[in-house]
Amino acid sequence: MSQPTRPRALPWVPIGIVAVLLLVGVVAALVLLNRRAPGPVGAPAPAPASASPASVASDVWQVAFTAPVSPPDNDPAKHHGSLDDKLVGLMNRATRTLDVADYDFDLANVAQAMAKAAQRGVRVRMVTDSDTLDNAKDAEVQAAFKTLRDASIPIVPDSRPPIMHNKFTVVDGEWVEMGSWNYTDGDTYHLNNNLAIFHSKELADNYTAEFEKMFVQKKFGAAKPNGVPHPTLQIGGMPMENYFAAEDGVAAHIIEKINQAQRKIHFLAFSFTHDGMGQATMDRRKAGAEVQGVFETTGSNTPFSEYGKMKQAGLDVYQDGNPYVMHHKLILLDDRVTIFGSFNFSENADKDNDENLLIVTDPAFTAQFEQEYQRVLAVAKNPPAKKQGGSERTERQRTP
Repeated sequence: MSQPTRPRALPWVPIGIVAVLLLVGVVAALVLLNRRAPGPVGAPAPAPASASPASVASDVWQVAFTAPVSPPDNDPAKHHGSLDDKLVGLMNRATRTLDVADYDFDLANVAQAMAKAAQRGVRVRMVTDSDTLDNAKDAEVQAAFKTLRDASIPIVPDSRPPIMHNKFTVVDGEWVEMGSWNYTDGDTYHLNNNLAIFHSKELADNYTAEFEKMFVQKKFGAAKPNGVPHPTLQIGGMPMENYFAAEDGVAAHIIEKINQAQRKIHFLAFSFTHDGMGQATMDRRKAGAEVQGVFETTGSNTPFSEYGKMKQAGLDVYQDGNPYVMHHKLILLDDRVTIFGSFNFSENADKDNDENLLIVTDPAFTAQFEQEYQRVLAVAKNPPAKKQGGSERTERQRTP
């Protein structure tokens, strides 16, 4: 039997040199950890080593989601610390310009952040839906707008029956906040919503150009001129496409992406009544892709909704379980493409409203939204209570 190999003796090294080497190793480890740390507060965790390098650049993007509070645990005094705080933090960093396009509006802290920005010399402007601006029955809405008027902030309404349904903010021509989230207490603490913040001059150019069409040119919906400076761009290496309704034919771009899905389609839909998008989704299921989705319950049982058609075709679709409203407008393709924004999956959104949409191709970015999808799906499968009905002013989005 062979004898075990005797370990080789280590060369003699002075203790002082060992200490120095250990110190160097500790410092190097700390530097590496610091380089891999997330960016701004609330940014997603750094991507795993297997993800694309672009996903590590969390200093240029972050996403966040609401955590809806259901009765009987709903205490308005506890309504703080959600997406509104992230937006206020972004507004507070404005030094030159602050442009806000928001469909529904009643958050006092957001209004105050806009007013404070104006008071420190920032040019602050707002575009909103005329029905929201004229809403005299909701004291919180009028109080928020009064805060803006007292600060001499100009407000431009759309003054037409279709809705100015955007929810975005541009800060200093280099930061963009967007998503499904209206700046209201209900959207923040009752509804399922998403927010994304990007640090990108090119993306800010796009959203500023769209804002100028509405604020300066007073053009809305299909009357807006086509085009933005950078319909395709990259942020931190992530390929992106950016479209606006009604001028950019947004639904056609979404259908094109759905048609390219090979393995998986997951979606969360506040309103899904667009027949072309519904058919494209069902066609991919026939082609062998996994298709699964959650519909907002209110409106999903109408003849206009794609829910009944998909259910009848055997697709794995659910009605949501939020006692209030599931407000996402989200499609995830093959674990790498994220389609989201203010754009409901409807003809009204495509042809009449003012909307914005991003298509981001990046696995780690999509993973953030997939986690939210799984949370909403779990509640849909095991709802905590009956629907309460939303008090939010969103009924006009439920028609085709």
